[in-house]
Amino acid sequence: MEVSNTFGPIDIAVSGLRAQSKQMEVISSNVANARTTDAGKGEPYRRLAAVFKTDDDDDISGVSIDEIVTDMSDFQRILDPGNPDADEQGYLAMPNVDLPTEMINLNIATRMYQANAAVLKRYQRMVETALELLR
Repeated sequence: MEVSNTFGPIDIAVSGLRAQSKQMEVISSNVANARTTDAGKGEPYRRLAAVFKTDDDDDISGVSIDEIVTDMSDFQRILDPGNPDADEQGYLAMPNVDLPTEMINLNIATRMYQANAAVLKRYQRMVETALELLR
């Protein structure tokens, strides 16, 4: 009997659960810091993004987070002359976090998490049915 090194449905679903959980953490950090004008080093919070990768290039496999990257796009600038973080012209640099986009990404990550959990439940039911048939 040959043992295959490909991931089974449980391993694939669990890797998806872990990756989407981490994705939701990153999105939550972005939402929590959407108004942070000084995150250290004299500049606002920079949006973070999770980069996914497959666990194996040859076969069907799971997914994981390859790295968390910093979004280097420009900061939003608003006029707020009374703010102590404003520049000489009265403009305040705001984080490059777009809340509607983050909420859409959070919704997508949540749905993906739910889909992976549903795979686990269906697989469990399939195994239970197979065991019942064997009795």
